Amino acid sequence: MPGRHPRSPAVVPRQPPPRSKPAPTGGQAAGTPVVCPPPLQTAMDSAEFWTICAANGIILEPWQIQALERYARELRYWNERVNLISRRDIEHLYERHFLHALSVLKYVNLPERARCLDIGTGAGLPGIPLAIARPDLHMLLVESVAKKARLVALFAAHTGLRHLQVKRARVEELHAHPSFRSAFDYAFARAVAPLATLVEWSQPLLKPSGALIAYKGGELEEELRAACESFPSLQCTIHDIQLYGAPWFEENRKRLVVCRFASSSPDAPV
Repeated sequence: MPGRHPRSPAVVPRQPPPRSKPAPTGGQAAGTPVVCPPPLQTAMDSAEFWTICAANGIILEPWQIQALERYARELRYWNERVNLISRRDIEHLYERHFLHALSVLKYVNLPERARCLDIGTGAGLPGIPLAIARPDLHMLLVESVAKKARLVALFAAHTGLRHLQVKRARVEELHAHPSFRSAFDYAFARAVAPLATLVEWSQPLLKPSGALIAYKGGELEEELRAACESFPSLQCTIHDIQLYGAPWFEENRKRLVVCRFASSSPDAPV
């Protein structure tokens, strides 16, 4: 009897793995609301800044953009060592600080070689960007904090601008110097003090035809009322900052308050 071949072992076909139940839409447990993250806000760079300035009638030359780029690099470097600008804003220098500073050029016609005062300049704002954009202006930056004044003097020196100066002092101390009294065409103030205080500080330093320009935001009614009660001849014009390509200013209700006196005789605070 012929020998039998050994039977091959039976091949058991592989079974597909059991299907898992599909997760609810959005990959979250049923009944859990889907929360969409807020849109990513990218910081404005110098090229976009340049374009938006031009769209709003603020024309800058390449050397001016380069000067602002250097100023931005120095601000970022020193801000890690000295608190010059809010940490949350340091990456938004071009929009929230430089463009904000230059917005006045859209609304106020600053005459050639006007003598200007930056009250409580802090990190050099708005004075340094304005001096770069308008090198004909004679700009004095005043800061009372010694370490900030030293750094701003460094930033100013690196611009190479002849008409940009920094003085360490409280602005009230300038009242005692005849060379500063009734000497300025414009005084700028950004995030420094209430409007009535700014008027009190700046009025002795402004020419009779001069103006205080305060960078403000939010509700202003109470500040305006207090300032007008203290200085009855005060006249204020409010400009809502609206810049093409930069909706942040409207969203945050940023404004310029231009204050002048109706008469040439100075008011004393009431």
